[in-house]
Amino acid sequence: MQRLDFSPFYRSTVGFDRLFSRLDNLVAEDAKTYPPYNIERTGEDTYRVTIAVAGFSSGDIAIETKENSLQVKGSRASGADDKREFLHRGIAERAFELRFQLAEHVEVSGASLENGLLHIDLKRELPESKRPRQIEIASAPQTIEDKTVN
Repeated sequence: MQRLDFSPFYRSTVGFDRLFSRLDNLVAEDAKTYPPYNIERTGEDTYRVTIAVAGFSSGDIAIETKENSLQVKGSRASGADDKREFLHRGIAERAFELRFQLAEHVEVSGASLENGLLHIDLKRELPESKRPRQIEIASAPQTIEDKTVN
């Protein structure tokens, strides 16, 4: 696959760096085949990213959020495989880095590692000022005039 180079655009434009960064990320998404992962909606405002990380322990994996992006890195300590002799090696255990673009107000609520699957739970929490609210309509007070003739 041919890799596109957007660096000339960075040098000749001002204010479009975010656009070209997104294009770089979209092009790089094709390379995200290892490790396999799922993204699922678990509720109205909750999501879960599940990544197959066979052979990795919780100490081998780092999860970081920064500026509406989630980054998951995994790497094994070098030298761990030196003592083993493989007749067949089907579990890759190679280093990986996955990046996910998060929508605004989506935060990581927790992460767990079980049965070779890393689960990252996400929750969208809108601030009170952004939530829809009901506006009560006040009616003007009605006064009845006494029109008695004297």
